[in-house]
Amino acid sequence: MKRTVIWIIILAAMMLTTGCPPATVAPEEEVPVVDEEIIIGVANLTMAAPYFLGMSRAAEEEAAHFENVTLIATDAGGDAGKLVSDIEDLIAKGADGILISGGWLEALPAGLEAIEKAGIPVVMVDRLLKGGNYTSWIGPDNYSIGVQVGQYLVDRLGGEGVLLVLRGGPADNTIGLARTEGVLSVVENTNIEVVKAPDFAGWSEDGAYPIMEDMLVKHDRIDAVFAENDSMALGAQRAIEVAGRSDEILLFGVDGQKEALKAILDGTNFAATGKNDSDEIGRAGFHRLMAILAGVKPEKDTILPSPLINIDNAARFYDPEALF
Repeated sequence: MKRTVIWIIILAAMMLTTGCPPATVAPEEEVPVVDEEIIIGVANLTMAAPYFLGMSRAAEEEAAHFENVTLIATDAGGDAGKLVSDIEDLIAKGADGILISGGWLEALPAGLEAIEKAGIPVVMVDRLLKGGNYTSWIGPDNYSIGVQVGQYLVDRLGGEGVLLVLRGGPADNTIGLARTEGVLSVVENTNIEVVKAPDFAGWSEDGAYPIMEDMLVKHDRIDAVFAENDSMALGAQRAIEVAGRSDEILLFGVDGQKEALKAILDGTNFAATGKNDSDEIGRAGFHRLMAILAGVKPEKDTILPSPLINIDNAARFYDPEALF
């Protein structure tokens, strides 16, 4: 691996103390840079969903601020084996460090082993993969997000009613499980009846729409829907609107997708979401890796803040030009 020196002392220090560095460096600052070329790989399990596409593009935008940095992003199309081969290919191309966006995977031992053997740092964003060593991870506390969404949901329902849960899948997806378990940890102490949709919606609007259609036919009463991400909540919202039941059902999600924030601001039945901004995570991951390459010892794990977003504060977070 190329030897590097510290490019941005201030940036590295801010990254380590806050876990959330600035998106860009102010143009008036003097930024010492190295002359040699730096290659950063971004290994994506998938870029088919808005969340993961936004995360990868955010890293690309940050890399564009550095003339000597080349960023190579890959897309494994949801195939774990292809993700491993993408990582091996990035190593062969001389990557100085790699960001991994592991999507719904729980483990990637062969990929992490290949990076360790190459002697280069790896930063994982959003998904903390098991079964291997890693340099650093940046992401959310999904259980806590679920708890705060669950508390708001219970408050809005007054502790009564029927809650439908839409899951992304697969069954062992710890991110989805943590979010739902967080919600249910609050709901279980109320008189709210919980119904789980029998099929997984695949984390997408199109996946959630037919499942919600089916659940609306089967259940005369549904007072709220919790979807494990905003994309599924938006798909459910479309099905509810077509069925003419928008006035009956509140929607709750996770992520802070800009379309969900717009729905909240517009006063629709989309009531709240928990912030887990892929744009923010992608940029933070890039700067974390840059600091590591500059010789800074990072935090091993960094949990980014994930406030609840509802009609009271959605305007603070909504950006129609955001990547996600």
